[in-house]
Amino acid sequence: MLKLRYSTTSPFVRKVSATIIECGLENHVENVMTNPFAPDTDLSQENPLGKVPALVLENGEVLFDSPVICEYLDSLGTTPRLFPPSGVSRWTALRLQAVGDGILDASVGRVMESRRPEEQQSPVFKDRCKAATERTLDVLERNSDQLSGGFQIGQLTIACALDYLDFRFSMENWREGRSNLEAWHQSVCERPSLKNTIPHD
Repeated sequence: MLKLRYSTTSPFVRKVSATIIECGLENHVENVMTNPFAPDTDLSQENPLGKVPALVLENGEVLFDSPVICEYLDSLGTTPRLFPPSGVSRWTALRLQAVGDGILDASVGRVMESRRPEEQQSPVFKDRCKAATERTLDVLERNSDQLSGGFQIGQLTIACALDYLDFRFSMENWREGRSNLEAWHQSVCERPSLKNTIPHD
């Protein structure tokens, strides 16, 4: 049995949890709730970075972070592959995954910065993260055709990123002026892997 160290609010954990469902591995993974910020956490014994997700294999080895974990899980599944094995399709999937992960990195950065004491927060940093997200969403809107025609790791990651924006920054409404991206998101958000892993506090 694999062991997934997770939290309910991490979008990177959500990405892994959705991958587990897409790969049909729900009965092969034990979920272990972990607060990486708790002073008494033992997470660093399994992931020296002190971050979730971390996947503990049956032999005791530990995989992190989400791109590595997701590709490992995909190698175990018998369903259509989320990670194409080679060629242009693989690089397209990995590039889209990087786009989604980039939105998540910027968004999580904003959240973490906002939790610092107000006098220590950097408005410049938060604005930079927000601007990076907005630019990337605009690129996805202009190239939304690249998201159609399948559901691989790139589409999964971008869907998780859009849902995280709804979770943490709903007042900013990423859908405004991005009807193509909104339509694509609506077309995939009913997948069980996404519907059953919505982030929550």
